[in-house]
Parts: sequence; structure tokens; C-alpha cells
Amino acid sequence: MVLWVERYLNSPAFKAAFPETGEDVKVMGVRADRGLNLTVAMPLLCPAIASEAAYFRKKEEVVEALRLALPPSSSLDDIHLTLNGLDRPGRGLGGVYLSLLGTSAEDADSGQVGRGNRVNGLIPLNRPVSGEAAAGKNPVSHIGKIYNVLSHRMAEQIYQRVAGVREIYVWLVGQIGRPIDQPWVAAQLIPASEAEFEKIGRETRLVIGQELARVSDFCVELTEGRYPVC
Repeated sequence: MVLWVERYLNSPAFKAAFPETGEDVKVMGVRADRGLNLTVAMPLLCPAIASEAAYFRKKEEVVEALRLALPPSSSLDDIHLTLNGLDRPGRGLGGVYLSLLGTSAEDADSGQVGRGNRVNGLIPLNRPVSGEAAAGKNPVSHIGKIYNVLSHRMAEQIYQRVAGVREIYVWLVGQIGRPIDQPWVAAQLIPASEAEFEKIGRETRLVIGQELARVSDFCVELTEGRYPVC
């Protein structure tokens, strides 16, 4: 849901409907049982906002549009939305989140590469993540970039192509001096049924082998920008 909200708020359709919104969108989700609290930070563009009152009117429109667009979830009873939680009416520029360009770059708040740049678009605190940052690395030989993206691609391919996989995590480990198509590989599987585990294991190894066999093609695709890195 967190990833869906970010993609929705940065989608061409949403930006066409709300051109006053910036692209520096951050979403945090906190779940308690069947309730989800979504906190969104997204600046409004100051050239399009004439006053404080106009800012808060537009903010209400954005929240309502997002609320109506949220996809249904059978595991959630309630979703609470907060947009720009530091906003305070009556404080002028000190109580609103405005931006000239739509990103935090104009404030020199560029952050550190690797802090949140996960290739799946999420910072998953309770899921396995790499210690390497993918952004800023070369896509030809630096496994910090290649394996970050490739492990997610492998997991996605296994999930789509192998029947009976409920969850899948793929670990890739490289060693200096070994070709990039010869990593150590481990796959953590949660099957839908224990009875199918051996069959799932065989098919999973087959998919992994196929993906490793096309690493050179994958690197070319990476240089062409076919896979996001953050």
C-alpha cells in the first residue's frame, strides 16, 4: 500500500489532475492489527499557490482524491491519512510545505546514498535488504548495483513462474575475482503447501539458472535504464 500510494501520487494521471504537487513524495506506513496509518510528505509548488488559504484548500482536495483512489484491501478495516503533518494554519510560510522545484534539492537536503535507496522503492524494516546502495554504481561490474536489482528480478520471476510460492527471497553474494555470473545464491521460500516443496525447489533452481545465464543481457538492460534503482 505504501508503494502504491507513492506511485499514484507521482503518476502522470495524478500530476495532470494536480499540477500543483511536487515529485518529492515520501510515504510511511504503520499498521496495527487491521488499521493502517499512512503519513505522506509531498510539497505543493509555490508558483501555483497564491495564499495560505489556497494551500489548505488544495491540500484537502489532494487528501480526498487519494482517499477515493485507495485500492480495497481485505486485510484492512481502516486507513487513516495524514498529509504534510507539520502544517499549521496561521503560521504563514512557517506552517506549510512549499517548494519551488518540487524536490528537496533546492534546500541542499539531498540525503545520503544508501540511506533509503532500495531498488524496490521501499525501506522495509522487517524484510531482508542489502547493505549496498544501488544508486551511483556502475552497471557493468559493480555487484552492489547489479545484484541488488537482479535479486529482486529473480524473486519476481520465481513468484510469477513457479506455482505454489507464497513468499520468496533471493540472496546473491559475490566474491572479488569471481565472474559476476557466478555468485553464491540462496533462495528462501515460503510455499503455499509443504507437499509441493520439492517441486517448487526444482523449478526455482531452474529459474535462477536461467537468470544467471543472461547476466550480460541484464547488465545491458540496466545501462539502458529498464530497471529503477531507487
